[in-house]
Amino acid sequence: MTFHFNHWWLAIRPKTLLASMGPILLGTALATSETTINYVIFYAALLCAMSLQVSVNLANDLFDSLSGVDTKHRLGPTRAVQSGLISLTAIKVGLALVCMLALLSGLYLIAVGGWWIFLLGILSFIGVFAYSAGPFPLASHALGEVTVLIFFGWVAVLGSYYLQTGTISWLAFGIATSAGLYSSAIMLINNIRDISTDRHAKKYTLAVVLGDHKARYLLAIFIVAALIIHAAIAMQMSAILWFTFMIMITPSYYLIAKGFKLQGQALNQLLAETAKVGFLYCFSVALSWLYFSL
Repeated sequence: MTFHFNHWWLAIRPKTLLASMGPILLGTALATSETTINYVIFYAALLCAMSLQVSVNLANDLFDSLSGVDTKHRLGPTRAVQSGLISLTAIKVGLALVCMLALLSGLYLIAVGGWWIFLLGILSFIGVFAYSAGPFPLASHALGEVTVLIFFGWVAVLGSYYLQTGTISWLAFGIATSAGLYSSAIMLINNIRDISTDRHAKKYTLAVVLGDHKARYLLAIFIVAALIIHAAIAMQMSAILWFTFMIMITPSYYLIAKGFKLQGQALNQLLAETAKVGFLYCFSVALSWLYFSL
């Protein structure tokens, strides 16, 4: 079994890692107003989140190939299994190794955070495989965006916040919701791009159910809702957060405008840009919170 780094780099989809890194950074930064940060916990949470993200990507590559969802007509980035770059056996081994890495870092987090973190860990591992496999694959039943909101918003941000503080706050919940909506926008763009091939494969994503036109309006709703929630929190809880709101207006407007305009493979670039904007949101909130907490 020959190892080709470029093939595996393609399979893990490194650009998507921003969606897992940002929420951990965000949740940890928000905790600075309550406690002194434990950086061992931070790095362990970051490693666990990134490992789970890679696991999802490899599992999706594997199971979408097996189910026939991925074909040569795919508009998205090349899939390693479907294109023959990585064998079924090799990607199963790779998936097992990455899951093991997530498990090892997760065990440490469970030792720190107790039963709540254990529960989140179990749900996260179920999510890795339930997203694209099993008797009721979430991605094929219009639940992909909700799943992303839960895991890349609430679980990641609130989980990392809880690990540092031992508590949950309404501030962290609201910010986690905004971060999760930006991540859900990434998923929705992906599904808008794939409407034709997904419909043919009987993969009923939210975009397939709504149709192209309504799905693009939903994309705008996700982004506007993220800003509105953030503004409401800034008004009620912390003026610090207006800094991020001002930063996010222009890139958010750009995403909405491009979301109504771009078609086909051009959506790949918008998907990557949305991931960057989502990370910008997490980073700017974290930076402003850290700066004004000093």
